[in-house]
Amino acid sequence: MTDQLHDEDGFFGEAVAARYDDPASAMFQPESVNAAVDLLVELAGNGRALELGVGTGRIALPLSERGVAVHGIDLSRAMVAQMRAKPGGDAIGVTIGDFATTRVDGTFSVAYLVFNTIMNLTTQEAQVACFRTAAAHLEPGGCFVIEVMVPELRSLPAGQNVVPFHASPTKWAFSVYDIATQAMSSNYVEVVNGRGAYRSVPFRYVWPAELDLMAQLAGLRLRERWDGWTRAPFTGESVQHVSVWEKPAA
Repeated sequence: MTDQLHDEDGFFGEAVAARYDDPASAMFQPESVNAAVDLLVELAGNGRALELGVGTGRIALPLSERGVAVHGIDLSRAMVAQMRAKPGGDAIGVTIGDFATTRVDGTFSVAYLVFNTIMNLTTQEAQVACFRTAAAHLEPGGCFVIEVMVPELRSLPAGQNVVPFHASPTKWAFSVYDIATQAMSSNYVEVVNGRGAYRSVPFRYVWPAELDLMAQLAGLRLRERWDGWTRAPFTGESVQHVSVWEKPAA
C-alpha cells in the first residue's frame, strides 16, 4: 500500500479515488444529493459557488448542472481526475491545493464543505484558517456552509475509545477517539481475494459551538443550523448538522 503520509494526494490517492464513488452509500443517493444541491442553489443565487474539498464532484457536478458556476479546491489530483472523467467534469474549475489556505481569484456567493470534510483538517489551527479562507472568498452577504457529524462521545462508555460503524463478512470499520486532544481516526479492515488490507484516516472532531467561535474569528455570524440538508430542526439528539454562517453585508 502507498505510504499515505508521503503520497502527494494525501489520504485520497489513486486506490481510494478509484473506489470512492459508491452508489450503495447513503451519501450518493439522489435524495441526499438533491437536498444539498437545492440549498446551495438557493444560497448561490446569481453568484458563484466555491467547494472546499471538491473531490470526485458528487455535489459540484449536479450543482453545475443546475446553472451555478462552481470552482473547487482539492489536494488530491486523483480525486479530481475521477471528476474530470464524468460528464460535465470539464465545466468545474479546480485549483489543486490545501483548502484550508489556498486562495483563488474572484468572490463567491457561497462556499461549502460537505460530509465531514472539515474534520480532514487535523488541527484547530487549520480549521480556523479554513474559516478565514472561506470568509476571504465570500461577497458581502455570502454564506459558508458546513455539513459535519456531531461527535459520538455519548456512544463511548467509560474507558472505551472505539465506536464501530460497519461490519460485514469481508469489511469492518471503526472510529478511534482521543478525548483529550479531539483527535480521531476512521479505520478500515477489508478482505479482498483472501488477503487482508488495513487503512486509517486521521481526523479532528469539532463541536457546533466551536465552529461558531471559528466563524466569529473569521468575521462570520451564524444564520441557520439544521439537523441535515432537509432543514429539520437541530436538537440535542441530532447526530449531524448543516450550519450556515453569513458574511455581514458591507
